[in-house]
Amino acid sequence: MTEEADYALATERLADELLAQNVIYAEITLSAGVMLWRSQDADANLLAIHEAGLNARKRGLRMQWIPDATRQFGAEAAMAVAQHAARCKSLGVVAFGMGGDELSIPAEQFREAYEYAASEELHRVAHAGEIGGPREVRAAVEFLGAERIGHGIAVMHDALLMQFLTERRIPLEICPTSNLCTGALARQLGKGEARLEEHPLPRILREGVPATLSTDDPAMFRTTLNGEYAAAQRLGLSPRETMHLAKASFEFAFLARSDKEALLAQFQQGRREHGLV
Repeated sequence: MTEEADYALATERLADELLAQNVIYAEITLSAGVMLWRSQDADANLLAIHEAGLNARKRGLRMQWIPDATRQFGAEAAMAVAQHAARCKSLGVVAFGMGGDELSIPAEQFREAYEYAASEELHRVAHAGEIGGPREVRAAVEFLGAERIGHGIAVMHDALLMQFLTERRIPLEICPTSNLCTGALARQLGKGEARLEEHPLPRILREGVPATLSTDDPAMFRTTLNGEYAAAQRLGLSPRETMHLAKASFEFAFLARSDKEALLAQFQQGRREHGLV
């Protein structure tokens, strides 16, 4: 992907896939750190993405964006992504995030970028506890002010951390298929291989930790959001627990309360129409 048109086309195709799954709202992570590393015009790319997203909205899907820094590229590169995110708030950017190798550089070194994002009234997210331990999750919250944690499955090892996240209402964005494919689940379990059925999602939910289902990189891991809900059922979640996950996606979205209430009403109407109330 090198031109703005490439990003527009990818957005259109993603919208097609999400609409086919009955998704009505999505917050999409954009690898802005990689765009900048490749010397692309990230602002122009985002404008093309935004315009494609406006077309999707006419079809019933609202899309907003989370530019994502790549941790191993360092603090200066992360600040460049935060500045890009702030410049593009009018294009549907709602948050600043950071993925990449969570063990490469301590979270403390990214405090300035996250503080800048907060000063620009952007929400903040961070990948942590995917392959790293509970310390990485706590550091993302305490040093970076993360409001949502990407993955976070390492919390299974720390009951106090689970209580901490529960009390602060900080959700984990759980991606079961990704955790299996990348070996992250096996690493957390201390095994050479893992089975999906060993994923800690049921325990995390039953401990009261807020969580949502996400796809990570759906093309790379050959999954869909509907596929993740099917995986959750394979893990033994009850229909009530699965419905709770879906509802949490709206409750923890980076939206105004009035927008959340409108989407939740639409969600509840869909439940009634399908006899799921």
